[in-house]
Amino acid sequence: MKIRPLCLLLASLFPVLSSAKEVKLPEKKDFHLFLLAGQSNMAGRGKIDAKAREADPRILALNKQSEWQVAMDPLHWDKPAAGTGIGKPFAVIIAGKAPGATIGLIPSACGGSPISTWKPGEFWGQTKSHPWDDSIARAKLAMKSGTLKAILWHQGESDSNPEKAREHAKHLEDLIMRFRKELDAPDLPFIIGQLGRFPARPWNENREAVDAAQRAVAKKMKNVRFVEIPNPESIGDHLHFDTPTLRRFAEGYAAAYLDITGAPPR
Repeated sequence: MKIRPLCLLLASLFPVLSSAKEVKLPEKKDFHLFLLAGQSNMAGRGKIDAKAREADPRILALNKQSEWQVAMDPLHWDKPAAGTGIGKPFAVIIAGKAPGATIGLIPSACGGSPISTWKPGEFWGQTKSHPWDDSIARAKLAMKSGTLKAILWHQGESDSNPEKAREHAKHLEDLIMRFRKELDAPDLPFIIGQLGRFPARPWNENREAVDAAQRAVAKKMKNVRFVEIPNPESIGDHLHFDTPTLRRFAEGYAAAYLDITGAPPR
């Protein structure tokens, strides 16, 4: 059959596309970096469909080995359940608004991590990692080659309890200030995504408190935005967003970023 040689040819070409060794980085000013941080809904648990498998040479990701490669879902490796997330569809939108730029994603989210683990030296057992230390190290490494443009943050499910919820605003504000200081970017855009509100799992007062805290911090601090997506859908667990919802969030994060930076709509 004639199909087999073609398949073999495509198979031989694909590693060239995805290999970190073959990626040619642009000039630093044209390499726009975005740090993906938080817990599992930033890491992504959505189904990897055909659209998620599409590769774009203008969208790169820093892999587990801290090498740049063409971005392919799953971007994260925090847990075996990692799937499609917010990062790649966000990058597609931003790349469309910046024709001369290459987008670099820095995956750093850790499933299940409370905000208390996003501090220097803290260890998170579920992912066997140091969320803060690792994210800062990866961001600084990436910044040797590119320009950090924003942090995309989605976290709070693990803080929805009586003890942590009432302190969430203080911890979130402190987190943002620490990121900006450590990365030497005092006005760095920081975008927060709303927690999932699913009818089958109504919010209690603790979840409401975390939501209110995130809104308040976004309103108070410069270049901080809160992204709200109505009627989200889950993968069936009433906790993690499904793929279409993650793409809607990506649109919301992109709109918030463009609002902060004043980029003209296209």
